[in-house]
This record gives sequence, C-alpha cells and structure tokens, in this order.
Amino acid sequence: MNRTVDVLVVGAGPAGLAAAARLAAAGAGRVEVLERETAAGGVPRHCARPGFGADPRGRPLDGPGYARRAVREALRAGAVVRTGVSATGWAGPLALDVTSPAGLERIAARAVVLATGARERPRSARLLPGTRPAGVLTTGELQRTVARFGGRKGPAGREHAGPEYVGRRAVVVGGEPVARSAVRTLRAAGVEVAAVVTELPVPAAGFGAVPLLTGAVVTELLGRGRLTGVAVRGRDGRASVLRCDTVVLTGDWVPDHELARARGLPLTPGTRGPVVDGALRTAAPGVFAAGNLLHGGEPAPVAAAEGRAVADAVLTHLAHLAHLAHLAHLDHVDQLDQLDQRDGSPRPVGTVPVAAAGALRWVAPGLLGPEATTLLVRPEHRLVRPVLTVSQDGVRLRRERLRGTLVPWRSVRLGPGWTRGADPAGGPVTVGAEE
Repeated sequence: MNRTVDVLVVGAGPAGLAAAARLAAAGAGRVEVLERETAAGGVPRHCARPGFGADPRGRPLDGPGYARRAVREALRAGAVVRTGVSATGWAGPLALDVTSPAGLERIAARAVVLATGARERPRSARLLPGTRPAGVLTTGELQRTVARFGGRKGPAGREHAGPEYVGRRAVVVGGEPVARSAVRTLRAAGVEVAAVVTELPVPAAGFGAVPLLTGAVVTELLGRGRLTGVAVRGRDGRASVLRCDTVVLTGDWVPDHELARARGLPLTPGTRGPVVDGALRTAAPGVFAAGNLLHGGEPAPVAAAEGRAVADAVLTHLAHLAHLAHLAHLDHVDQLDQLDQRDGSPRPVGTVPVAAAGALRWVAPGLLGPEATTLLVRPEHRLVRPVLTVSQDGVRLRRERLRGTLVPWRSVRLGPGWTRGADPAGGPVTVGAEE
C-alpha cells in the first residue's frame, strides 16, 4: 500500500512527539509519527521517578506521566501516532518502507524528521569478555523488565518486581546519573546493589550508601548459564571479583542511527549521530534530525526542545516548497533558478564544519550555516573552570573561562555569540577546552 503524508516523523519519544505537536498545531497538513514500540513516549515511559517537570497544578511529573502528556499534546494538535510500526528502509529520497501488523506500506512525505533516539551500548559493543550468562542488562532493559512484570509483596509490604525477574544481588557499571537511576530501580525491585563500578574519578552524586569503586573497570563477566560475578581491576591495578547474579551496564550512549546510515547521511565523529546544521537539516534535502539521535544522553526536556526547533525548520521548508509551486505556476524562471530544484529550499549560503578539540568529547551541531547557531559541547572528563576557545583558520574567534565545572554526563550550551565572526567561506571551526 502506498500513501503520502505531509510530514513523517520516525520515533515517538520526547523529540518526535514535540515536533509532531508543533507541526500539527501550525497547520503543516497530515503529520504522522511512527513508533516501533507498542506504546509511544520513549524512554521516559520506563523512568518511574520525579524530575520531569510538573503538571498544570504544579504536581511533579514522573517519566510515565511526562510521556502520557507528550502523547496527549501530539494527538490533540491533530498528529497521527502509530505504534508497533517499524520503518525498515528508504524507498526514495523522501519515502520509507514500513512494516506493521497490518502489513507492508510505502509512505512518501514532503519532509521526514528522524527522531529515533539513542540506546545504551550493550555488552557485545563494550567488548566485555566472558561467556554469555543471563543477568547482563542495560538500564533500559532493567527498567522495561521491572515495568513489565509488575510487583509482588516484599518483606515490608512493598511491591517490587522480585528477584525471580531481575536477580538478587547486582553490580552497576557506570557513574553517570543514569547509573543512579539504575540503582534506584534495582532497590525498588528488591535487589541488593553490591557496588557501583565506574572509570570516572569523580562520579555523579546521589548513590547513597552503595559502595563506589572509582577509577575501576570491569574486565570479565563470570559464570555459565547465570552470572556469578564480575572481575574488576582497580585504579591501583589490583584485580578482584565481585559476586553478583546481575550486572547493569549504564550510559555509553550510541544513537539509533540505522535509518540515517541507510540514507547515506554523514555521521558526526564524536556523537555518531547524523551531521546537521543549526536548523537541524541533514545532508539529504527534506530530511531533518533531532533529539538524542544527534547526541545521546540528554534529558527529555532538552530532546523535546530540539523537537520544537526542528518543527520550526520543517515549517520553513514547507513554506519554501509552497513558494516553489507558486513560482512554477506563474512560470517565474529567474526566481526558480535561485532555488534548489531538489526540494525548493534556498541554496545554502555556506556550511562550515564544526569540530571538537582538546578535552572536549564532541560538539553539536556539526555544521554552521547562515542561521544563528547554539552549540552543545561535552567534555571527555571533569573540567573545573575550563577555558573554552573557538578558532577558525588559525584565528581565535573567542576565548572565555567558564565559572562552573564541566562533567562528562552533561552538555554545556554555548550561545550564538560564540561563533560570531566565523567566515561562511572559511575552513572548519574548532571548539576546544584548556584546563
């Protein structure tokens, strides 16, 4: 079955739903959101803790509440949200092949927004040696297991998912805030947390009385059939074994970029998400990207803000398409020549690559265009009052010491003034950090 929509959004997480809500409310036509999971809302659906803002009455929202609100806003605006639907590949520049319980479809659109999010790198990608014992989870798998299997009454009458589903004694690997969330989920499930193992010398705060092994790495998973422990190498080089039947691998985000790669979109070296400019346009005309697909690990409100920003860029794109159709109807050949014939958008004034250097892990977006662009940067390790620099072709555009501390699990936003003076026809812009 072949169908056509105005805007096709792939991914019903915070970014995709926010984009769909704004697009539908602005009259962008038929806006359709595809979600491969059985329910929309993204990662927040599994985060049963506060910290997701507040409802209209000022009551704090947990993750599921935040997800339900995002879905409601998209539906009320007029967007169509389809769950259990997977985009399996591209059938054209702006067309996707889709699989659902109803069968196969081919959906064409005037614009496509990729908002497929990110996932934690699994054990295989982390190259952890050992057999393949049961009990090795990521934070997302842990949260889905606890949410799915509900609860039974614990010793104090509390409901939890029970050791039969998760385990009885766990080790958490990672020191970012998501590791803290894993500890909370394990405790709510009635699982003892033996330790948190992290390579970071200074992890995030809030782990309570759980033992922290900092500057340490897990070198092997032990056990056959079921995990029996993990081998750990400490900062002093000494090896030890932590007995456990569950290990939770947290953080180390990788974008869900399969569709972007299948489309041939270039990826940013630091984040492995598709390269975009300040308007969140990819290298493919009419294809946009937003949210944690671009830089995994950002909080839901940050992803939703990017969803709203990409909606504004898509609306501009659709307006250019309408303008092109109008010019074609009037046969204004001179003005048509000033437009990109592939999608009706103006030919770019210039796109300058942006790269991270020094102690910075990555910078996003990866291109500077004619728009005022806000940059997100993230460091490789903890930096106290670092000096950030922006340079182009050997010329320093800005140098400024930050007052606070940069940490590897949180991005810092640099306003458009940081790239003021960049030459649109010049070489790459480099953002660095001096300790």
